[in-house]
Amino acid sequence: MASSHTVLMRLVASAYSIAQKAGTIVRRVIAEGDLGIVEKTCPTDLQTKADRLAQMSICSSLARKFPKLTIIGEEDLPAEEVDQELIEDGQWEEILKQPCPSQYRTIKEEDLVVWVDPLDGTKEYTEGLLDNVTVLIGIAYEGKAIAGVINQPYYNYQAGPDAVLGRTIWGVLGLGAFGFQLKEVPSGKHIITTTRSHSNKLVTDCVTAMNPDDVLRVGGAGNKIIQLIEGKASAYVFASPGCKKWDTCAPEVILHAVGGKLTDIHGNALQYNKEVKHMNSAGVLATLRNYDYYASRVPESVKNALVP
Repeated sequence: MASSHTVLMRLVASAYSIAQKAGTIVRRVIAEGDLGIVEKTCPTDLQTKADRLAQMSICSSLARKFPKLTIIGEEDLPAEEVDQELIEDGQWEEILKQPCPSQYRTIKEEDLVVWVDPLDGTKEYTEGLLDNVTVLIGIAYEGKAIAGVINQPYYNYQAGPDAVLGRTIWGVLGLGAFGFQLKEVPSGKHIITTTRSHSNKLVTDCVTAMNPDDVLRVGGAGNKIIQLIEGKASAYVFASPGCKKWDTCAPEVILHAVGGKLTDIHGNALQYNKEVKHMNSAGVLATLRNYDYYASRVPESVKNALVP
C-alpha cells in the first residue's frame, strides 16, 4: 500500500516510470519526423516538440501525484490542458522494495524541489547524435541533490534492429545508484569529457591545463556523467556558464551515490533550493575518482573569470 512507503521513495519510483514515458515520447517525435524546432536564445539553444511534450508529461504527471512538490522545468511553456495520454501514473515497484535512508524518512512532499530537463542534449538530438540524449529528473532537499533518475531513450540504438532501446538509471544518496555497471578509467589515464556545442577559450584553456591523454566532446550533462560512471572518461570539465540546475541535479546524485564528486570550477557544492538562480555560472567539474588531481589543475585565470 502506498502509505507504507516514504514520500521520497514513492517519488523516486514514480519519477522512474515518468522518465521512461518521457523517453518513449522523445523516440516517438523522431519517428514521426516533425521535430518542431524553435530557437530560444541562440542557434545552439534549441527546443523541439519532444522537449515540450516530455516536459508537459513529466511535470503534469508529478504534479497530479505529488501536488505539494515544487517542480522547476527547463522549458518555459504556457499553461494549458495536458492531453491524458501524456500522463504517467505508474511507479517502478522494484524501487519501493528498497529501504529509504534513515535521514530522509520523515521528509514531506512540500520539502522537496524537483529539477526537470525533459531532453538534455537537444542540439545533438536535432543532429541525430541520439546516444547523447537523456531525460533528467533530479530531487533536492534543503538545497542538496539527494535523488535522481536518468533515462537514456536511445541506449543501445546502434546495437541492431532487434536491440531493446533505452534504459533508466536511478539513485538515492545513502542507498546507491542502479541500472548500470560501474566501471573506472584505467589507472593513470586522464580522459576529459567536455562540451561539444558550447565551447570557448575558457573551456579550452581549462581542458588543456588538465594535460589530458584524450578529450571527448559530446552533448548533454547527463551523458557526460554516464561516461564517468561507465569508465569512458575520468573528468567532466566545463569552465563556462551555460549549464543549469536541471542539467546537473539528477546526474550529480548518480555520481555522488557511487563515490564521485561534482562541484563548480572553484570546488563549491551546487545548491538546488527553489530560490536559487538556475544558471551554474561558475561552471562544472566532476570526477568519479581523483577529484583533487583535476581541481588542482584549474588555472587561476579560469577561476578569476568565473564568478559563482
